Amino acid sequence: MTTDVVIVGASAGGLTVAEGLRRRGFTGSVTLVDADPELPYDRPPLSKQVLDGRWPAERARLRDPAELDALDLDLRLGCPAVSLDAPGHRLTLLDGRVLRYRTLVLATGLVARGLPGQEHLAGVHSLRTLTDSELLRTELESAHRLVVVGAGVLGCEIAATARGLGREVTVVEPAAQPMERLLGPELGAEVARLHAERGVRLLTSTPVTGLVGEAGRVVGVRTGSGAVLPADVVVVAVGGRPATDWLTGSGLVLDDGVVCDERCRAAEHVYAVGDVARVGAGAGAGAGAGAGERGVRLENRTNATEQGLFVAADILGARTAYRPVPYVWSDQFQVRVQVYGTVPEGPSAVRIVQGSLHSRKFVAHVETDGRLVAVVGWNSPGGTRTARALLTSRHPVPHAP
Repeated sequence: MTTDVVIVGASAGGLTVAEGLRRRGFTGSVTLVDADPELPYDRPPLSKQVLDGRWPAERARLRDPAELDALDLDLRLGCPAVSLDAPGHRLTLLDGRVLRYRTLVLATGLVARGLPGQEHLAGVHSLRTLTDSELLRTELESAHRLVVVGAGVLGCEIAATARGLGREVTVVEPAAQPMERLLGPELGAEVARLHAERGVRLLTSTPVTGLVGEAGRVVGVRTGSGAVLPADVVVVAVGGRPATDWLTGSGLVLDDGVVCDERCRAAEHVYAVGDVARVGAGAGAGAGAGAGERGVRLENRTNATEQGLFVAADILGARTAYRPVPYVWSDQFQVRVQVYGTVPEGPSAVRIVQGSLHSRKFVAHVETDGRLVAVVGWNSPGGTRTARALLTSRHPVPHAP
């Protein structure tokens, strides 16, 4: 039997594809496959409301069982896909079953990066799944000292949550400022001040060389200087890599993600969405972008949902290009940071256009060569509502007199 649409990955992106198909009147067969045995759940609460115990695990679910039943899906949870024959339209699962499909959507997300020896020490955690969050929460109940390796969005959120629980928290980061890759150095310094004011010990410009263990359990983190940071629990939050190892030999092009054209197609009848998709590259089937372009891969919740809706429409006949405006938000210590667009790594100008850094409520425009490339809001949701429209304008941003 051939399934009309098979979706691999049941998080936000994959589930949104299924919902988008049904909302548009699609009545064909849809199979949703995921390695995680849990019903589809949202990831942003894992480092915040689930980790600190405010939410039970069930509240993080994207849809309740009745809503999933209404979608008429064949759910294959707890059974990962292990290989793909894209030309032959055949997907093989770990249990040996082979699913034949007419259209395939890949939404497998990321695999957390780790540190050497991490898997051999108790007390060392990554946070990607609901189970990860629950295990870390259990350990934090009795832990006194937490070390977080990595000060990106996830690391900073975990640090803020643990500090809110009264734990002694140290964050170690090789960059000069926390969240520097997302915010740039000037606004990253504001995050550093926020954490310092709340009692987080932040060690920036500090590489980590390894973990220190005793009797099979972590007791510290070793830095590049040779110093050891004592720890009862360690969280490794150094980013992730696209979950594409199982696609080797599939016939798809892989380059830090699944390479897709501007319609999110990796091949005829194969799409990718979410963190795993590199969109707008010249190597995809029928690519609309110029040959040789590497495309863009975005790691954020909003993109996964918007891309899922886009792919559902394309499967059913829409023929447009996916043109996302990157959007990331983070909640830390009762502060919401929102970022539209992309802050460049090179020189850029940061202008506060509303509020002030001192008030801890502001909107900043980030510009390169007089062109707006990002809008950052700090506790200013109203001030960022026009950010998408501003960023899609092709005209340079006028400077205030």
